[in-house]
Amino acid sequence: MTVYFIGAGPGAPDLITVRGLRLIENCPVCLYAGSLVPEEIVAAAPADALVMDTAPMHLDAIIEETRKAHEAGHDVARVHSGDPSIYGATAEQMRRLDALDIPYEVVPGVPAFAAAAAAMKTELTLPEIAQTVIVTRTGMKASSMPEGEQLEVLGKSGATLAIHLSIRNLVYVREALEPYYGADCPVVIAYRATWPDELYIRTTLAGMKEAVREAKITRTALIMVGPVLGDVEFRDSDLYNKDYSHVLRNRGKKKREAA
Repeated sequence: MTVYFIGAGPGAPDLITVRGLRLIENCPVCLYAGSLVPEEIVAAAPADALVMDTAPMHLDAIIEETRKAHEAGHDVARVHSGDPSIYGATAEQMRRLDALDIPYEVVPGVPAFAAAAAAMKTELTLPEIAQTVIVTRTGMKASSMPEGEQLEVLGKSGATLAIHLSIRNLVYVREALEPYYGADCPVVIAYRATWPDELYIRTTLAGMKEAVREAKITRTALIMVGPVLGDVEFRDSDLYNKDYSHVLRNRGKKKREAA
């Protein structure tokens, strides 16, 4: 028996991995985060499978259902949204499973920031503009940020930022980042990326609060900040430069040496 922590992706049912879908199709037990995982994904579970929405359940109850499945020898598809490694609350579950000696594996999924970038046809890393993507959040009621991970610190990097769980904290986001990015820095608010009601708002640090208020967005949105999100000039990378030599393409180097 094995518990499979499966990343269901950002929302669109066809963005789950082949591996994740096949596991759901074959596991006798499916526990899924119903608030963010579409029912179309868990509909792939066997007709006689035990399928439970864990959104209203607390940790002890979830682990108890897993323990019952373990005693019965039934594999469990534990389905989370996005990728399990990012704000998935999976580590605490794994810690409990370790204590109970219940085996588990992790199946990665498509994270929301990657899905949003794809929908916008945007590369988050551009030569000499940004070569780093920081996935973060802001401190709210649930928990504070570790020392050194506040936006005032991360903003010094000038990197592309993907800020989760912060749509109600826009005043702080602007105040923390404006000194480094400028009031006119491009911002994209990605609401429910890849879901049928998805919405992408292109705005700026200065304008994002008003834009979000007009759209009446209060949850399930990702804040993306950085010059790469705007109309910015950048040079071609060297990856496909005919004059650039690397281990898989050194013809140009050989020609120059011959000359």
